[in-house]
This record gives sequence, C-alpha cells and structure tokens, in this order.
Amino acid sequence: MSARATHLPKTELDEARLTTYPALGAVLAFSCGLNLLMLTSPIYMLQVYDRVITTGRLETLLYLTLIVAVALAVLGAMDAVRGVVLSRVGAWLQRRMAPVLIAASLRAAVNGAPSSAQALLDLTQIQSFLGSSGIVPFIDAPWVPFFVIVLWLLHPWMGVFALCSALVLFGFALWNEMATRKAMSEANQANVVAVGQAEAAIRNAEVVEALGMTRTLIGRYEEQSNEALLAQSRASETSAHILGTTKFLRLFLQSAILGLGALLVVSGDMTPGGMIAGSILLARARAPVEQAIGTWRNFISARTSHDRLQALLRASATLDKEGMLLPPPTGRLSIESLVYVPPGSNKPVLRGISFEVQPGEVIGVIGPSAAGKSTLCRLIVGIYKPTQGHVRLDGADVTHWNREQFGHYVGYLPQDVELFQGTVRQNIARMGEGEPEWVVSAAQSTDVHEMILRLPKSYDTEIGPRGHALSGGQRQRIGLARALYCDPKLIVLDEPNSSLDADGEMALQETISRLKAYGTTVIMVAHRPSALTHVDKVLVLQNGAVTHFGPRDEVLQAMSRRGPVAVKTPAGAAGAVGEEGARRVTETGT
Repeated sequence: MSARATHLPKTELDEARLTTYPALGAVLAFSCGLNLLMLTSPIYMLQVYDRVITTGRLETLLYLTLIVAVALAVLGAMDAVRGVVLSRVGAWLQRRMAPVLIAASLRAAVNGAPSSAQALLDLTQIQSFLGSSGIVPFIDAPWVPFFVIVLWLLHPWMGVFALCSALVLFGFALWNEMATRKAMSEANQANVVAVGQAEAAIRNAEVVEALGMTRTLIGRYEEQSNEALLAQSRASETSAHILGTTKFLRLFLQSAILGLGALLVVSGDMTPGGMIAGSILLARARAPVEQAIGTWRNFISARTSHDRLQALLRASATLDKEGMLLPPPTGRLSIESLVYVPPGSNKPVLRGISFEVQPGEVIGVIGPSAAGKSTLCRLIVGIYKPTQGHVRLDGADVTHWNREQFGHYVGYLPQDVELFQGTVRQNIARMGEGEPEWVVSAAQSTDVHEMILRLPKSYDTEIGPRGHALSGGQRQRIGLARALYCDPKLIVLDEPNSSLDADGEMALQETISRLKAYGTTVIMVAHRPSALTHVDKVLVLQNGAVTHFGPRDEVLQAMSRRGPVAVKTPAGAAGAVGEEGARRVTETGT
C-alpha cells in the first residue's frame, strides 16, 4: 500500500470490512481444510498404482475407496459451508452499507453531483463478487506454493516444473490485468454516463414525449453506449487472445508433466503412482491462477465499484457530520453575511445577504429570474452550505443541527414537488406510517383533507411512481401538507402556488393565515401578487443581493417610486398588494 493510501481517512466501508474479518477468517480456515483434503485424490492414485495393483489386495482398495469417499464428502460439505458464509457476508454488507450509501448519494446530489443510484449498483457488484465463485481463486491462491512443495517432495524435477508452470500462468494473469485495465476502466465510466443519460430521459418522459426529443436522446445514449461497448470490446478481445494462449499452455503443461513423469518412471526415479499423482497435483496447483484469469473481469469491476464507493464516502464525510441534539427552536431565523458560490463556478449567486426573522413572522421573497431566491431557500433549510456567512435557527448554524431533528422542526416545499411511491398518508408523513391525527391535521391545515377523502382509497390511495396518479395541483397541495407535518417551527415555501388553481390559491392563503396565527415562521418565495396578502415583510433580491427588506407596505411603496423590478403582472392579480406595487414585484423566476 502506498504512503498516500495509508493517510486516507477511514470510511464506513472500511469499518464494515473490518467487521467481516471474523467471518472471512472462518472462510480461510475452511479453505485450509479444503486444500488439505485436495490431497485425497493424488494420495489415492498413488496408493492404487503403487500398492493395490502391485499386490492385488482388493480389501486394501475397498478401504482406500471408503476413506476417499468420506474425505471427499467432508470436502464437499466444507466447500458448501464456505460458499454459504461468503454469500452471507455479501448479504450483510449489502444491508449494512445500503442505507449509508443512499444517505451519501443524497448528500452528494444536493451538492451538485449527478442524481444517480450508481452507488447501490456498485454495492450490488461487490456483493455479487463476494457471493459468487469469483473470489474463491484469490482465497485459494496462497495454497499454490504448498502444492508445489508437495510436488517437489515427489521429485525435485516435478517441483521445478510446477513452479515454472505457476510462474508462467501468473505472468499471463498479470499481462491480462495490465492489458485490459485501462479499457475496462473506460468502459465502466462510459457505461455509467450512458445509464445516467437514459435515467434522465426516462425521468423527464413527459417533456421528451411532448417535444419529440426521443430520437435525439436515444442518439446521445447510443453514442455514449457505443463508446462503452468499444472499450469493452477492446478489453474482451485482448482478454480472449490471452485466455486462448493460456488454455493452450494449460493443456500442454498437463500433458508435459505426464511426459516428465513417464521419463522419471522409465529412469527408475519415480513410481507410476507418483506420475499420476503429480499430474493431479499440478492441476490443483495451477487451478487458482486459471480461475483468476477467467474471473478477472468481475474482479476489475468489483475493484472499480469499491473505489467509486470509497470516493463517494470520503466526499460525504466532509459534507454530512451529524450534530448533537438541540432544544426545540422557536423559529427565530438569522442570515449573516451570506455568500454562496456554486461548486465549479467562481461567480457568487448570493452576495452579502443579511436579515433576521422573528418567530411567527411571514416573509415574502421576490425578485427577477436568477436573483437567487431558490438558492436562498436551499441554504435556509441546510441543503446547500454557505461559501461564507451563516444561516442560524435560534442561534445555531443550520448545518450543525442533527439533520433528523432539524427536519422535525422544519417544513420545506421546493419549486418542483416530488412525491414518493407509496400512499398519500405515507407521503404526508414523510414516508413513515405517521400518527393518523398528525396526518389529518397537516391535511386539514392545507385544506386538502376533503380532496384526499374523494380519492379511491382516501389516505391509503397509492399515488404511483413520482405521484403520477395525481394532478400537478394535487401533488403540490400534498407536498404542502408534508411540509406542515408535525407542526414545524420554520416553513420554507418556494413558489407554493405555481401549480394551484383559484381554489388551491385560496386554500394556500388560508394556510398562511393559520401558520401566522400559530406563530410559525414562514419564508415564502412569491410567484403571484396574491401570495403576499398575509406577509409581514418583503425581501427583494436582485443579482444575488438584497435591494429592499422591511414591512410589506413600505417596501412596495418604495418599489413603486424606484421600480427596480418591473415585469408584467397577471391580469386581475394586482388588488392583493396594491395595483402599483403588484405591477412592479410580480415575477416568475427561479
């Protein structure tokens, strides 16, 4: 191991591997017994040729055969137990690491990495490698010298022949690794990209179908997939040539040792039984090398998967450190000199944002497109981490809160509402079963209770993948109920009325009014002027900076005079906040 590798921080995958060492120790113990019992056949042949045939004692043959039968039965049982242990180690690793990798993938996704379940696919690859026969050659490989020594004891020239055979085959295995490593790595990487493109196309199936993008996206997938297939073909063709040469060598060496044995028998240096036993021992000595060559591709895939998982977990370790439990917050929010620069960019999206919100206040956030409103929402709920500055809930930085506890006290409705496959009840209860009274209370608080009762199975209605069984407005209202579940102290709503009809808009206003009465702090990005009806203060963002912040009427009057944001207002919407103010603040941005 390199000096650089020894200084890498340990990950949960490293800890899980350490936990498997006792089980792997048992596997090594069984492998020891298995390889010792592999001497059964050569010893049997040695005794048959050198004792039974020469003496004609049939009872000796009978006893030898019974002993061999028992020994081989034990060998088979031990091999089966070894396979079961390896399979269970793989299954345990899957159960142990899957939750960790899902959490790490979620953290990576919200920090700019592509949304993908690649980590679970990589874990499955490792589990499959452990649970199959692919790992067995690597476990048995240390026993190759043992069989070479036994052959040496039969005759030194047999030992030399076996050693040279093992070295030649090992050289071919090493050649196979060096010749295919780069191509296999390129193939794996290109395949990950291709699958990601296909997942993105399927995830956005409605847009793809509506805009006639199917052929274009398939073309992009095929281009990337062909790149993966070409790299894989190069690796497969190279490996096929090496395997073909290796097969020739295996067959030739197996015949050659019989020839060597015959020469030694003719010269009187070995018995016929030793010749047959030597042939069997050579086959056993070279078996792990031959099997390793055959399963090398699976080994490379498992190793690549392991490296990807380690990289993901090390990156996640810097992003996801759980804080200690804190007292329940009152909802006081402080934004202090907040600056945010997206990963891979040098241009700040937010610049020097500072304001404070008291418990129970309702703040409306407005501004033109790309002003940074949605980014501010994500920073407030701790999805993004500030480049500079702090977001504090009751004085504690939101990134220092225990995320599970923080989620209990915070509600969040993003612009694009995603529901999960499950029932309406589970989605409102944040994918738990949820106490019925809490679920109904959240639904009633958003005036969605009656709508849910009209569904085929009420709260137990399955909504299908991504909530496709519901309309956009229904998904948004259920998403709002999810945000209000368990009466959070801080609620962040990013354009909560974007998919609502008139009835939904009215229900939203009543919800905001109730939250205000309950003393809940609300941060709401306004899409329509009517959403500002119940806000106490208005925050205006432009080019990532605050241009106005204060009581609603004062801000709207100031904007009426200065007009920093002037865009078209939907007809009939102006009356909610004053005709002139509404005309200047309405927007449809991020």
